[in-house]
Amino acid sequence: MKALLLTEYRRLEIADLPVPGVGSHDVRIAVRACGICGSDVHGYDGSTGRRIPPLVMGHEAAGVVEAVGELVESVAVGDRVTFDSTVWCGRCEPCRRGDINLCDRREVLGVSCGDYRRYGAFAEYVVVPEWIVYRLPEGLEYEQAAMIEAVSVAVHAVARTPISLGGTALLVGSGMIGLLVLQALRLAGAGRVIAVDLDESKLKLAQELGATHTIPATSPPEVAQTVRDITGGRGADVAVEAVGIAATVETAIESVRKGGHVTLVGNLSPQIEFPLQAVVTRELTIAGSCASRGEYPACLDLVASGKIRVDPLITARASLEQGPQWFDRLYRGESGAMKVVLLPTATEGSIEPSGGE
Repeated sequence: MKALLLTEYRRLEIADLPVPGVGSHDVRIAVRACGICGSDVHGYDGSTGRRIPPLVMGHEAAGVVEAVGELVESVAVGDRVTFDSTVWCGRCEPCRRGDINLCDRREVLGVSCGDYRRYGAFAEYVVVPEWIVYRLPEGLEYEQAAMIEAVSVAVHAVARTPISLGGTALLVGSGMIGLLVLQALRLAGAGRVIAVDLDESKLKLAQELGATHTIPATSPPEVAQTVRDITGGRGADVAVEAVGIAATVETAIESVRKGGHVTLVGNLSPQIEFPLQAVVTRELTIAGSCASRGEYPACLDLVASGKIRVDPLITARASLEQGPQWFDRLYRGESGAMKVVLLPTATEGSIEPSGGE
């Protein structure tokens, strides 16, 4: 099979690899669409330590069931499906209490971190266990279904955030996950959603997707003052931080009211300086949010019904062979680029112009 292989850092090649075998509880999927995640781009140069070559990356995908193991009951050959990015065991203590995203044996598709190497979905075929596979609703396109993993991360983060009906929510970071968080915040009942970002084009898109106010990202005190001006001197009730660097975390903490709540979903930096005194003296609640925990069925319905819009976030659809070019462009920070979806088994004429080629 054809696969996009990271052979060394910042080098991707189209390789011919064996078609993966199928165990008794496994499902082999012919991949129709797989999105390039920001974590793939950050891992492309080795900086995260979670994409050690050689590796087939890719964990945001959808396709058609091509083969199933002898004990598989939940799906059949020919089913249109997507799947979770996290492979969980179902046996450890976190799994038994329902925290499958915190599984002690957790593996992520398309990740190689020293503890394990699990090939992902930038390939014609991928094999996953049946318990992470979900059928697609009628009419949902493969490219849209490839966005469900990102949607589930956003929906899980909002589920971790105590939003009161009509309350004010702050979104710090209006990238891919942030713009999905924004839509989930509105669905959860937030009356006002204030979006913050450095990029004016992202703020414009945030307005189109439901932000009631937008603020250019300047210094944390300046943003916090603007939030207080909007909220009558109070501050936001809750904030979701979707970047993961010191300045944006500080912005979220400074911008919420006394007794407010901050959910951290961004994790660009493994360590940051933390404004401990502000959290303690204003009695803030800080929550982390990791991946998703059973939100896939709800997310499929939200996207299929149009309640969460993903099409405005797809920058380009490209062939597997165009993958190295797009990785390089995304790595260099191409302006306006959001989600690029690769189509490993695209038919002729199905790929839209990707711009600048």
